[in-house]
Amino acid sequence: MKIYGILFIFCLLFACGPAQKITKGNAILIQNVNVVDVRNGKILEIRQVVIDSGKIKSITETIEDPLSFETRINGKGKYLMPGLAEMHAHIPPPTTDSLRITETLFLYLANGITTIRGMLGDPAHLLLREKAEKREILSPRIFTASPSLNGTTATTKEEASRKVRAYKMAGYDFLKIHPGLKLDVFDQIVQTAKEVNMPFAGHVPVDVGIRHALESKYASIDHIDGFLEGLVPESRHVDPNTNGFFGYNFVPMVDTTKINDLVAMDKKYEVWVVPTESLFNRWFAPVGSNILMQEPEMKYMPVSTLEDWRKQKVATTGVKTTFNAVQWQKFDEIRKKLILKLQENGQGLLLGSDAPQIFNVPGFSIHHEIDEMLNAGLTPLQILKSGTLNPALFFKMEDTFGEVKEGLDADLILLDGNPLQDLRAIKQIIGVMVRGQWLPKKTIDAKLVEIAKNAAIN
Repeated sequence: MKIYGILFIFCLLFACGPAQKITKGNAILIQNVNVVDVRNGKILEIRQVVIDSGKIKSITETIEDPLSFETRINGKGKYLMPGLAEMHAHIPPPTTDSLRITETLFLYLANGITTIRGMLGDPAHLLLREKAEKREILSPRIFTASPSLNGTTATTKEEASRKVRAYKMAGYDFLKIHPGLKLDVFDQIVQTAKEVNMPFAGHVPVDVGIRHALESKYASIDHIDGFLEGLVPESRHVDPNTNGFFGYNFVPMVDTTKINDLVAMDKKYEVWVVPTESLFNRWFAPVGSNILMQEPEMKYMPVSTLEDWRKQKVATTGVKTTFNAVQWQKFDEIRKKLILKLQENGQGLLLGSDAPQIFNVPGFSIHHEIDEMLNAGLTPLQILKSGTLNPALFFKMEDTFGEVKEGLDADLILLDGNPLQDLRAIKQIIGVMVRGQWLPKKTIDAKLVEIAKNAAIN
């Protein structure tokens, strides 16, 4: 009886801590946690979640012998949701210092992003992807685009076909389409991509246009590229090459009654859309660079990078440019209408912010993107799906990640609040789990301090 009493007192003393080391077992137990079901928007209250070998082994209402777990995480009053996917991310090129690349990957993780889709590939990224898969580095799951296919890198049909086959053989996950491609070269890319079974995604070249792009069955169109241009009536006889920043110059000529037709095409050809709306409310927006430079997350970027961002923003929206705040407001309204319609009647949206990009800090920028999706009229559940379940469906990997579900990878975020009620809860991270590796808030915060110090030096 005396032994049992000692054990009972031991449990009482340590049950309140965020994580306790026990002497038995190799699995992890998250106790008494509320599980967020991103498929139907329900909360499964007070569940016992067992993680073993990087997988979610079980989700039950009760658990036998909790002391058999080496690690227990107290989830009482907390909320467990799937890790987020940043579907328009960038991994620094290999010319970047290796430490900075490691730090960039951690910045994503620090914000609950456990999957990234790198949108400008390099052979070095294939190696990073492999190391992430083998858990040799601390990183989100990586999908990587090929190097850019654009008007400079693919000038002929022969060159385009050759590069598509080479990128397929190299093992890239998809092709990256950039502006400048001529129509015949683009069509050759599409034909070869279909022959080798390789998806393609990204921008819509001017010569291609949104309707032909949709018919060509992009895997995803990013930035809502080409859609605004597609709203200009043919009777206006515009030169498509004068469209400006993602169609900004055509705003006065747009016919928004054409939105439904474009959205119907998007649905018919099953093309996902990554809005990256934060890009258009931070970089290409009336907000001043001085205001953005003062945001807390900027301390994680090298001073030289911040100065480059400031110069680029001034060159794009400064007083010596044709940028007009009134026209931008209309531009923003049209984009928000497109986003909402694409959510309601299109193939679906994927959460992506384009980071690192001008004043979009990796990881942190996803919160700005979430805010913009709310401003467009999406519900918290729709936004959560765009960053969890939808990416899993996009990659045809819903049996691997995207939900808190038995058998899936343990890519999880433990939150202090309910994200279905208030998406700001996603900032209230207690810890992040990436394929079974637990990163408590204390560890995350300590690493962020280190990253900020390195950024200040560089």
